[in-house]
Amino acid sequence: MSRLGSLGHRLYSGEVSYDFVGRRKRWYAISAVIIILALIGLFGRGINRGIEFRGGSEFRVSGSTATVEEARASAKAAGIEDPIVTEVGQGDIRIQTPTLTTEESEKVAQQLADDLGVPRDQISVQLVGPTWGSEVTQRALTGLVVFLVLVVIFLSIYFEWRLAVAALIALLHDLVITIGIYALTGFEVTPATVIGILTILGYSLYDTVVVFDKVRENTRGITSSNRVTYSEAANLALNQTLVRSINTSIVALLPVAAILIIGVALLGAGTLKDLALALFVGTAAGTYSSIFIATPVACQLQERRPDMKALAARVAARRAAGGDGRGRKKAGVSGAATTALLDEIATDELDGDETIAEQLVRPGIESSGPRQQPRSGQPRSKRKKR
Repeated sequence: MSRLGSLGHRLYSGEVSYDFVGRRKRWYAISAVIIILALIGLFGRGINRGIEFRGGSEFRVSGSTATVEEARASAKAAGIEDPIVTEVGQGDIRIQTPTLTTEESEKVAQQLADDLGVPRDQISVQLVGPTWGSEVTQRALTGLVVFLVLVVIFLSIYFEWRLAVAALIALLHDLVITIGIYALTGFEVTPATVIGILTILGYSLYDTVVVFDKVRENTRGITSSNRVTYSEAANLALNQTLVRSINTSIVALLPVAAILIIGVALLGAGTLKDLALALFVGTAAGTYSSIFIATPVACQLQERRPDMKALAARVAARRAAGGDGRGRKKAGVSGAATTALLDEIATDELDGDETIAEQLVRPGIESSGPRQQPRSGQPRSKRKKR
C-alpha cells in the first residue's frame, strides 16, 4: 500500500486525526488575510474589464512582425489617446480602444496596416457598444445570483439550512478570492472568466457536498448519545474525506496548470489565460474552503442548537466523571475508539445495517475497557450463519 493510501486508511479509521474544526480560528485568520488582500486589489486597483463588458473597439493584427510598442505608437498616431495593446499569439497583436464610429475604426485600421506593414485584410475590427457591454455585465451578475439562490435551496432541501448557509459562505469566500486575484494581477475579465468562475463555484459546491454528506452520516442520531459532540463527529468526517478531496484537487489542477502555463507562456492565447486563471485559483480556493471553512462554520451553527448544547454538556459531564475510561482527544473521536469499533465490525459483533457513526454512539459500545458482548446473546458461530 502506498504511503498516501496508508495515510488515507489511518485518517478514515481515526488512527490519525487532525483538528480542523477545533482550530477554526486559525483557518479563519488565514482566509481573512487573503480576503483583505483581494479586497485591496478589488477596490484599489479595480477589475480590468474586457471589451465585452466596458464596450469599445478592438483591432487584431495577424501575421505582423511589429512589436507591441510599435503597434501602440501607430494607434496613437491615428488619434487614440490611451490604447490597450497586448500580444495574444505569435505575430498576433490586439489593440483595444474606446468606442469608435465605423469611419473612425476604418481610419485606425488603415493606419495600423500602413505602419505595421501588413495588408488591410489581415486586420479584423470588432465594435462593441457600451449598451451591449452593460447588458453582458448585468446578465453575468444575474446568472451568479441565480446560481447562489439555487445552491441555497438545494442544500436546504438535501441537508438543512445551517449547512446551506455554511456552503454559501464558502462559495462567497472562493468568489471574492478569485475576483481579487484577477484585480491584483491585472488579468482581463472576459466572458471566459465568468464561465470559469461559475465552473469553479460548481466544483467547490461538489467538494463541500461530499464532505457534508459524510458529516450527515457521522452525526445521524448523535443527540441520543453522550459519547461525542457534533463538532467531533464532523471533524472525523473531514479526516475521512481529506485524501479524496486532495486527490480530486490534484487531478483537477494539473490539466488547468498545463493550460495556464502552455496557453499563456508558450502560445500566448488570451482566451485560455482568462479561463485557466479562474479555474486554477478557484479550484485551489474551493478545496481550501471545503475543508477549512465550510465544515467549521457548519459546526459553529449546529452547536448553537439547544439539543447540540445539551449533547455537549452530557459529553463533558461523562468525560469529567471518567465515563469513557481514558477519555477522548479534544479534536474528535479518538483513534483507539474508532479502531476498536472497526475491529468489532470486522468480527461481526455489530449490526450490519448501522453506519459507523450509529455504531459509535449507540449504547453498549465503549471506546475503551473490556469488549462488549453481542446484544443478541448468541454465540458468534451462530450469528455468522444467519
